[in-house]
Amino acid sequence: MARTIQQLFDLHGKTALVTGGSRGLGLQLAEALGEAGAKLVITARKAKDLEESAAHLRARGIDVHGIAADCSDQADIERLAREAVKHLGHVDILVNNAGAAWGAPAEDHPIEAWDKVMNLNVRGYFLLSQQIGRLSMIPRKYGRIINISSITGLGGNPKPIKTIAYNTSKAAVINFGRALACEWGVHGITVNAICPGFFPSKMSDGLLKSIGLDEMASHAPLNRLGDDEDLKGTCVLLASDAGKHITGQWLAVDGGVSVVTGG
Repeated sequence: MARTIQQLFDLHGKTALVTGGSRGLGLQLAEALGEAGAKLVITARKAKDLEESAAHLRARGIDVHGIAADCSDQADIERLAREAVKHLGHVDILVNNAGAAWGAPAEDHPIEAWDKVMNLNVRGYFLLSQQIGRLSMIPRKYGRIINISSITGLGGNPKPIKTIAYNTSKAAVINFGRALACEWGVHGITVNAICPGFFPSKMSDGLLKSIGLDEMASHAPLNRLGDDEDLKGTCVLLASDAGKHITGQWLAVDGGVSVVTGG
């Protein structure tokens, strides 16, 4: 007998690891999974930020544990994966969200900044997915991997914005997910990407201040930026059995910016 829609979206009994989960979009994603019933591990580099975010989540009735780790460092990633699996027992859902950006004209872009962006946004996603796949998802023949990309991964930028490394990394995230979905589907693992548009956050704060909130919002058919709940539904869809037949896909959550000709 087919399950109800409430049953399909229910995450009680599931476990999730969310990187960059202490603030911004990562915290919103952690809220979504926890509110749907999942037991969480969140990670970020700073233990103090994690403690504050975990307290915020617990106040919402969410079972959460924080592990401080640098998701651009291979040894830290391997430690994070081991500790997350030990704490949770297994990891059903992995949200690769931790990211970095750098603004500079392409001709002047520092190589060390290019490497910093790529190491966290692409290499880090691959290494953590590999570790969680090996330790938990492949042996259990079940997993949901959600990679946070961006609409910047779908093309170029409006003229004031110069973030070539970030755009390149987010495009790589989309095709990384497609390739991994093809390899790991046999293990019962789905891999998908969410491509947010502009959301107010610490990462986007400087850019939004320089261009202006109203100006940025005017590029979207819905004439608004993303808010603190706009990613929740998409995240739970892709993490739950409601999305069990979706893999290798990306979905833009951007107010329609990506469908406007010319950006």
